[in-house]
Amino acid sequence: MTPRRATSEDLSATLTLIRAAFAFMDGRIDPPSSMHRLTKEDLANSEVWVIGSPPLACIVLTPKADALYLGKLAVAASERGKGHARALVNQAGRRARPLGMAALELQTRIELVENQRTFEAMGFVEVARTAHAGYDRPTSITYRRPL
Repeated sequence: MTPRRATSEDLSATLTLIRAAFAFMDGRIDPPSSMHRLTKEDLANSEVWVIGSPPLACIVLTPKADALYLGKLAVAASERGKGHARALVNQAGRRARPLGMAALELQTRIELVENQRTFEAMGFVEVARTAHAGYDRPTSITYRRPL
């Protein structure tokens, strides 16, 4: 399936998808996912791409100074392994070039080693480890992929 820009009609289902796809992290990552604070209004004010109708996979794109940040990459459990995440990351690359971005960037949690392997398989390399406010140990890994 081909990624498409989410419409306002997609946003409730997209939020539901993100919550379902990220639910496995509850009790596994510390601090808890920012997904718990995410609202439909947040999505409405973002660039969201989806696959399927209703959405089976999604990604939120945010321009930074020198990279396009990929957030809330989510794929429905029944759709994993079908290339949807890769298709959305590739779409992000197509969006980044006209914006003059030199790279794609994303973060994943230290505890989510399976996500780390997935992003590394897509050509991302670790560039930093950071700690959430109030933590004295790294809680996230930042990855970049040059365009």
